[in-house]
Formats: sequence, structure tokens, C-alpha cells
Amino acid sequence: MRYILLQSMKNSTSALWRNRGRSFLTMLGIIIGVGAVILIMAVGAGAQSLILSQFTSLGSDLVGVMPGKAEEGGPPASLYGIVITTLTYEDVEAMGNKNNVPDIVAAVGSSRGVVSASWENNQYDTNLNGTTANYMEVEGGEVEEGRFFTKEEEKSLAKVAVLGSKVADELFGDSFAVGQKIRLNKQNYEVIGVMKKRGMVAFQDYDDQIFIPVLTAQKMILGVDHLGLIRAKINNGDNYARAVADIEALLRLRHGIEDQSGKSDDFEVRSMNQAMDTITTTTNALKYFLAAMAALSLIVGGIGIMNIMLVSVTERTREIGLRKAVGANNMNILGQFLIESITVTSIGGIIGIFGGIALSYLVYLIANSLGYDWKFEVSNLSVILAVGVSSLIGIVFGLYPAWKASRLDPIEALRYE
Repeated sequence: MRYILLQSMKNSTSALWRNRGRSFLTMLGIIIGVGAVILIMAVGAGAQSLILSQFTSLGSDLVGVMPGKAEEGGPPASLYGIVITTLTYEDVEAMGNKNNVPDIVAAVGSSRGVVSASWENNQYDTNLNGTTANYMEVEGGEVEEGRFFTKEEEKSLAKVAVLGSKVADELFGDSFAVGQKIRLNKQNYEVIGVMKKRGMVAFQDYDDQIFIPVLTAQKMILGVDHLGLIRAKINNGDNYARAVADIEALLRLRHGIEDQSGKSDDFEVRSMNQAMDTITTTTNALKYFLAAMAALSLIVGGIGIMNIMLVSVTERTREIGLRKAVGANNMNILGQFLIESITVTSIGGIIGIFGGIALSYLVYLIANSLGYDWKFEVSNLSVILAVGVSSLIGIVFGLYPAWKASRLDPIEALRYE
């Protein structure tokens, strides 16, 4: 039996080598399919790791309150681009009151937009962050020059601005920014501070922002009276559930919502852990969906293999007849053609694996060169599945041509021209 198997493998390898050009074209679909699956799984894992690390850097002791209600486990409604006006400045003030929510250290509200800033002949379009005076207590960051605005300036709608480091460089270059007047929406604002360089956090460029008091932003520039986000810092992670319950009860009371089940809420309270769970679920679904789409090319490749093997059976009809005439039985013939099919798909799978890994590494290099903390991740599971699936395709799509070859009548086969 062992001799017969070795002889079948030898015959199969010899036949594939004689037709190596066609063999390569046959395995091309498998190479592309396997490579695409490996690449998509690796890129998906790297992207997921990057996104989670960005959000982790914000800290696990934060709670976000967003306008609008989300579906169970889904993203907040406001993230779909719908403008929802249910959160107000008074809400963030109430949340920051320890008599209302004892477990909150501080609460920060923000209204955001895009603004064109100018100084002398320099102009720069940047992000406007209308926020509260205790911004750094919750969001982090440091002032490198000057100071941040005060609660009094926030309440009095003062026209003061704190620049992100990138904005300061774009507008002032080597000049000293603090004390200068910049124009925002055709109005003069005094620069009172410049933030220390911080970079990207949760895919937000903290250096490419101008910070002004939230009420000033709402009344003078954005023309709105609602907040886009409230973020609060909890004094202890163990108190998270109690803090969330207090926040929900407070906002329901303020918004006149009598239903305490949460179904009628016009806001969504999320912890960083919940946000990361949602991101993980979403990215996993996308990753596996794309991998499944790429895997369809493996089926197409399998059909191509079956067609080529059927052509090969037809072309080698006399060879099959001759082998049968000198003693080869049906199992010998079936084994030879089945091994040929498995060999083609296995080699194609191995090439596809190395190709997918190489492309994944190229993505890793490009992402890191652009400044992203991208991780190179190729899971053992994706490699094992790729090898197993490609071999299985060789068996499934090679079985019919092999069976057809084994059933040929030797006399009729020898007569075939």
C-alpha cells in the first residue's frame, strides 16, 4: 500500500511538472484566495488592536454621555451623523455637582465644529473645541505656555483661546503666541495659552484644535445651544455602576423622562469598556465578513481546478488506458489524479500564506511609517485554516475528475486519439 501511494505521488508530481505552466495558472485562484484571507485577517487584527489601544489611552475611569439612544450594544445614534440636541450646558453643570453624582470627580461638556483661524497674513483651518474650564481634569493634557481659561471666563462668554501645538506652529511659527489676538469667525480672540504636544488619542488629533469656552463657542461661532458630548471622570472604577445609575436618574429627571426602564431615554451613557466592547464586536464582524468574501475566490479557484483536471483526464486518456493495461486498478488511477489535485491546492495554499504574510508585513511597515502604532499580527488559526481549506478544496473539487479517470475502460482509452 505504501509503495502504491509513493508511486502515485511520484506519477502525480511528474505530471504536474510536465505541465508546470498550466499547473501554476490552476493554483493561481488558490494563491489569491488564501493570500487575501491571511491579509484581511492580519490587517483586521492590526486595525482592531490600534483602535483599542487608542481608546485605552484615554483611561478606563471615564464615562461618556452622548445625545440620542442607541440600539442594544450598537453605537450611539449621534455617531450616524444625526444632529441631536438633548444635552445642554446645564446638564454638565448638574452632573459636576457632587450632591447629584457623588462618585464623579469632574464632568466636561463640549460643542465642536470647524473654524478658520487667522493671525496677520497666516490663516489655518482647524477644529474648534468649545469646552469647559475643567477640561484637563478629565481629558488630560498640559499647558506648555500661558494658561487654560477659568470658570469665570467660561461663564462670562470671554473671547479667549488656547491653541493646540500644531495650530500655534501654523499661525505663529517661531513667534510667541500668548497675548496675541487671532481672528475666529471674524472676531478677535486673545490667545492665553498653548497646549503641550500630545498627538493622536482615540483618532483625535489633540494638537490640531483650538479650545475656547463652551458658551462662547455656542453663542459666538457655532450658533447652537446643545452639547455634542459630556465626559465624566469617576473617582473609583468600583463605583462605576452606581455613578452610571446616578447619571441616568439625574438626566431623566432633568429631561422630564418618567420611564425608568431606559427605553425612553434621549441620551446614552457609555463607559470606555463598553465602547471598546462595541468596537471589538463591530471590527470582528467586519473582519470575518471580508474574510468570507475573500474565501469565495477559493471556491472559484476550486472550480477552476476541477475544470483543468477534467481537461487533463481527457488529454491523458491513452496514458490512463496504458496504465490500466499493465496492471493499474481503479484505485491507483483515482489516487494519482486526486493527489495531483491536492498537491496543486496545497502548494497554492502555501504560496498564498507566504504572500499574505508578506503583504501584511508591508501594511505594517507603511502604517508605522505614517506614525500609527500598528501591530503585525498573523494568527496561527488563520494559517491552519488556510492550509486545511486549500487541501479540502483539492479533495472536493478533484474527486470527480479522479473518479471519472478511474472509471475509464482501458480498451476504449487505448483507442482514443
